[in-house]
Amino acid sequence: MKRRAPEPADLGTLSGCAAELAEAFVSLASDIALVIDDQGVIQSVAQSATSPIAADPNRWVGRPWADMVTGDTRRKVELMLTDLQTTGVARRREVNVAGGSELDVPVAFSALRLGTLGPVLAVGRDLRAVAAIQQRFLDAQQELERGYWRSRQAESRYRLLFQVATDAVLTVDAHSLRVVEANHAAASLLGGGLVLAGRVAPDLVDRSSRTALQDLLQNTGAQGKPAEIHVRLPKTQALAAVSATPFRVGGGLRLLLRVRAAAPSGMQGVEMSKTLALLVDSTRDGVVVTDSSGRVLVANPAFLAQLHIASEDEVRGHPIAQWLGRIEADVSTLLASAHAHGIAHLVRSSLRRPDGVAVDVDVTGAMLAEGEQECFGFTIRPCESKADAEAPWLKALLALDERVGHWPMDQLLARSQQLIQQRFVSLAMARSRGDAQAAAGLLGIAVDQLLRSLSGTDDAAPPRPARET
Repeated sequence: MKRRAPEPADLGTLSGCAAELAEAFVSLASDIALVIDDQGVIQSVAQSATSPIAADPNRWVGRPWADMVTGDTRRKVELMLTDLQTTGVARRREVNVAGGSELDVPVAFSALRLGTLGPVLAVGRDLRAVAAIQQRFLDAQQELERGYWRSRQAESRYRLLFQVATDAVLTVDAHSLRVVEANHAAASLLGGGLVLAGRVAPDLVDRSSRTALQDLLQNTGAQGKPAEIHVRLPKTQALAAVSATPFRVGGGLRLLLRVRAAAPSGMQGVEMSKTLALLVDSTRDGVVVTDSSGRVLVANPAFLAQLHIASEDEVRGHPIAQWLGRIEADVSTLLASAHAHGIAHLVRSSLRRPDGVAVDVDVTGAMLAEGEQECFGFTIRPCESKADAEAPWLKALLALDERVGHWPMDQLLARSQQLIQQRFVSLAMARSRGDAQAAAGLLGIAVDQLLRSLSGTDDAAPPRPARET
């Protein structure tokens, strides 16, 4: 036999002491209590004296309950009054009590009707302390997120600047696989400081990696898709990543090669970021990354020091042409060349400081093909004097003095002739901007002999003319 649920208690007998009940609830377990008639109008207000919610309780009396809350929570009060009319009980809802000139107060109200025709007793708890805790939690969470993204942006910034400053960048003819042009880092990393233009690209890496690099270049040229492999560098045997990206120049196809030395094993995360930051901040070359229109995205401390500018914020977003170039067309020419050929040189340009002082610089630009946004990286190096630039060649020539008495005359003359020949070939390649055919024409020799001279494999005999007269 089933037991019948007990009938709900008749609270109508308490309707006459609703105001006293309100005071009792406030003193025991709530912060505010309202007595409301069947029209939803407040008849009396009882609240805690220590932290009052209603600044002027008398102003509430005689006004609709719904008018005392903010517009965005008024609907909740209306729903509570509807529930009270149908069931006599309204579930807990959070509303914002209008604070007038002060801040709004969040309050959680519950309500019940005292009898079928009796008044409504609405009891509320002040949520300001809870809201403050929630806000502190949100603030802490947002600060953590901001710190995380600042860290990620700083890491990305350093990686980008480090890539521009240290990556070896070469453009290679897709048909012959010979180097058309290379930046300073490529000459240092792959050529030991020698001119790379005209040399066969796979020959620049260790013998064990040449076949793999040749396959990469041929497949990239044939399929027209970027690819990447790891190779061993000559002499050091260090591991390096080589990425190849195809692009067209006129009617021909070229490959943009980017060679990046692999990080030492075990160096990751924070340690890697600190290392990158140290290298980027300590290099003497100015390093700048711009968007496709030439506006500065990031710059390293060396570039700021060259301009005598204190903060990166002072250059970010400004055209690099504001400081770089002897004439207005210099930067636009550099950007166009980097876009068309993947790499560009602007020899003996000028860097203008805000105080009007200009210094001579050498500029190298390279297209950054990574990511969706096309951008360009530039290294800006203070120019060496002519004597400094010629010092290595002269030093090698003068070193032959020490061979006197050890080498016969014909060997001394052959070696000096070889050094002079390589010097003239390097000058011709520089003046022809890496075009081996044009450089050979300047010297009046055959292209194959010019290439042998660049690689240092030519013998000591004088260059033969390109054609007999």
